[in-house]
Amino acid sequence: MKRASFKDLIIFEDEEYLLINKPPYISTLEDRDATKTNILEMAREIYPDIKVCHRLDKETSGVLALAKTPEAYRHLSIQFEDRNVTKQYHAVVDGVHEFEGVDVYLPIYASSDGIVKIDKQKGKIAETIFNTIEVFKKHTLVACYPITGRMHQIRIHLTCLKAPITCDGQYGGKPLYLSSLKKNFNLKQDTEEMPLIQRVALHARSLEFKNSEEKTIFAEAPYPKDFEVLVKQLKKYS
Repeated sequence: MKRASFKDLIIFEDEEYLLINKPPYISTLEDRDATKTNILEMAREIYPDIKVCHRLDKETSGVLALAKTPEAYRHLSIQFEDRNVTKQYHAVVDGVHEFEGVDVYLPIYASSDGIVKIDKQKGKIAETIFNTIEVFKKHTLVACYPITGRMHQIRIHLTCLKAPITCDGQYGGKPLYLSSLKKNFNLKQDTEEMPLIQRVALHARSLEFKNSEEKTIFAEAPYPKDFEVLVKQLKKYS
């Protein structure tokens, strides 16, 4: 995959903050494979002292905030801690669902071996609100508003609603093929059909918070190509 230019990812910039549209398949910070680039490394080639204010999973695309100064970093960190940052994600989920302000309040426990699950004894408070954006034939586009920020929170809470995210095999989501949508679909001989999206169908759509002067910062991230194609095909064949 061709490496993205960091400057091309920027969707908002001022003296304190930089907001980017993170592509899928790039880690926010250094992961186990130190040979692969990450967002922080790319950013520091241009802004040596910049810090990432929160994380998105490697497969998740969308709005990511970085702070240019220690003061800006602290200011936004406090807002995340106090749950004063408005985060909206879009997810394509399996099944038809009519969510209207559905509030999932279930504690999440992340063990040291990487297993994440609902655990009412050991888990930390986790809350997400869900609204249906559009219903398709066998899938639904959902707006997700995480109030807290636990690992895999949206993915787990949607599974609790029997609405796993499409292509999220870890939490019960199934791959989606064009052949399941399009009648009389013909696959070329000696070729294998690939899913319409090959990652968890989750995109961080928008982020809203206050800068140090208490002015509202808002940024919305357009869908990346794979997510856009997925939604277009669902609309077309529904």
